Amino acid sequence: MSDNKIGTMAWLDLSVDNAESVKSFYEDVIGWKSENVSMGDYDDYVMLEPINGEAVSGICHAQGVNKNLPPMWLPYFLVADIEASIVAVKANGGVLITEIKSMGSDKYAVIKDPAAAVCAIYQKVL
Repeated sequence: MSDNKIGTMAWLDLSVDNAESVKSFYEDVIGWKSENVSMGDYDDYVMLEPINGEAVSGICHAQGVNKNLPPMWLPYFLVADIEASIVAVKANGGVLITEIKSMGSDKYAVIKDPAAAVCAIYQKVL
């Protein structure tokens, strides 16, 4: 889903108590296919566009790094510098919900804006 354009949505995740049944819901309703992603003791799911198989979102169990996330779609927006963006979040009345986390060499953090809307900021490290 990401094409490395700063300011665009890089990914979309949903964290829920029962990811298996919810991923099946979206398979039936939208037509997505799913691919298991091992998280050790359980599987999360990458959801694939049905025609070309492009990964379009993730449906995750509310466990591990996703333990405290609300059951809502979470967009990940690309930023050039996650540290600078976190400073801007705090300076502009936002709240850092998670510390910076790593996904491979990339970095992300979940934030809340001044209106209490939640999203993630995501820095692609090349």
